[in-house]
Order: sequence, then structure tokens, then C-alpha cells
Amino acid sequence: MRRILLSTAKILISAALLYLALRKVDLTELVSRFTVSSLLWIGMAIAVTFLQIFVGVLRWRDVSAACGAPLELGRAMRYNVIGSFFNQTLPSAIGGDAVRLWLVARAGAGWRAATYSIFVDRAIGLIALAILIVASLPWSYQLITDPHGRSALLLVDLAALAGGIGFLIFGVLKWSWLKTWWATHHLHACAVIANRVIFNPTRGPRVAVLSLLVHVLTAVIAWCVVQSIAAPVSLAQVFLLVPPVMLITLMPISIAGWGVREATMGLAFGFAGLAANEGVNVSLLFGAVVFIVGAVGGLVWILSAEKAAQGSAQLGVPE
Repeated sequence: MRRILLSTAKILISAALLYLALRKVDLTELVSRFTVSSLLWIGMAIAVTFLQIFVGVLRWRDVSAACGAPLELGRAMRYNVIGSFFNQTLPSAIGGDAVRLWLVARAGAGWRAATYSIFVDRAIGLIALAILIVASLPWSYQLITDPHGRSALLLVDLAALAGGIGFLIFGVLKWSWLKTWWATHHLHACAVIANRVIFNPTRGPRVAVLSLLVHVLTAVIAWCVVQSIAAPVSLAQVFLLVPPVMLITLMPISIAGWGVREATMGLAFGFAGLAANEGVNVSLLFGAVVFIVGAVGGLVWILSAEKAAQGSAQLGVPE
């Protein structure tokens, strides 16, 4: 009953926010802006999304190895593509992570190592996103002149950055009682692994570059969408506005970020002196690109050996 109520609440939040956002959009006018070149730009956005998944796979493999759950490249890519499908179909922004965890655990890594690899990978990605937004604040403040917009941007980013730094600091604490409580024991273990990955002289720089590249590619996907409808938005504006929107969209209060992303993108464009309806347009098409990629992930799932072996005790899928 609790899960049903939570899922229902997320569906209602997505529906309500989408309704409010779509009130700013003329869908007929949006469709009229599509041309043959629009399809080419959308195709490029889809291709960049798959590239982004691959970059995420490279980072996840480094993290998984540190967690004692090494993954072959092909298998990790397959799991991430399948995860993109469940991100769109399960009533959570992290439904794909739960499925990836299940797949890794059933493949023989065990539930603890699988959980650690997903959690640490997510944490590192969040820290990188917060750092990227902080680094761009001088330019963001030039773009966003509205004081409420500036305050919201600073508050959200500092909260994410403080959480990330606090998580890393937690990993260097040596208090013995941290290992006596179930929650603190596992959280501390994840923080230790995150520190080990980030500050490793060989693995750390590679993970840092991959983490930043993931978020840069998100802006590139949005830029392709902007080009597909010839929206009056510059590349620099996309790079400054999209990362904070993605940070807010990570909040697990809607279905696959739908509604939250559209409402936030509209507000962000408005704060930057751009047309709010263009922000919603870009967000809708961005979501459509992600949905298409998720549909491909669904096909991969249907045809995968993991799906065929779903009922077995353990998956041992040959590469």
C-alpha cells in the first residue's frame, strides 16, 4: 500500500507539473517548426545520448572494480541501456539504478557490491554536477539577473555540493561506532570507496573527466534539441541553464523527471530573460529523446539473456 501511494503521488505530481508547464506551450506552433533538418538534429541528439550512456559505463566500470564487482564493457553497456528503459517505465527517477543493481547482483557480484557500485557511481556523478555548476556561477550570474533565480540556483547547488563534500568527509572518519549501526556502516563503506576512487592518482583523474563529460553531453543533447526547432537560445546559454535543471530533476518526486524538468526548464529560461515556453519546448523534446533511447533499452531487455534467465537463482551471461 505504501508503494502504491508513493507511486500515485509521483504520477499526480508529474501530471500537475506537466499541465502547468504545457499551458505555456502552443503544441501546434511547435509541430509547425519541424522540418527535415529537425529530424537530423533529433537523430544527433539520440546518438549523443547513447554516447553519454557509454561514457557513464566507463565511469561505472572503474567504480564497480573498486567495489569488488568488475564488469565487462559489453555487459556494463547492456545494463546501462536496459536501465535507461526502466528509468522511463518505473515510478521513480532512479528505477533504472534499481534494475542495474539487480542485474549486477544476480550476475554473481552479490547484493552488497552491486549496491555499493550503483550508490557510489551516483554520488560521484552528483558531486561532479555540483562542481560544474559552481565553476560556472560567474557566467550564470551574468545570465540570470533575477534575484530569485540567483538565490534558487545558489541554494540548490550549495546544498548538493555540501552533501557531496559531507559524504566524502564521512568516509575519512575513523569512529568505531560508525560500523556498529547498519545504516552508518554501509554509508561509511560507500564513502570510503568514493574517496578511494576519486583520490586515486590513476583512476581519479579519469573518473573526474568522465563525470564532467557526462554532464557536458547532457547540454550537447539539449543543444541539438534547440537546433531542431531553431529556438533563439545560444550554446552558452544552454550550457549554463541545463546543468542546474538536471540537478533539480534528480529529486525523486516524479515519474522519470517528467513535469519537474519541464517546470524547472521554463522557470530557468524565464529567469535568464528567455521565453519560458521555449524552455518547456526544449524540455519536452529532450524528454522525447530520452524516451526513444529508453525504448531501445526496452528492446535490448526483451532480447537479453538476463530476461530469459529472470527466474534463475543466478545469472551467468557469457559475453
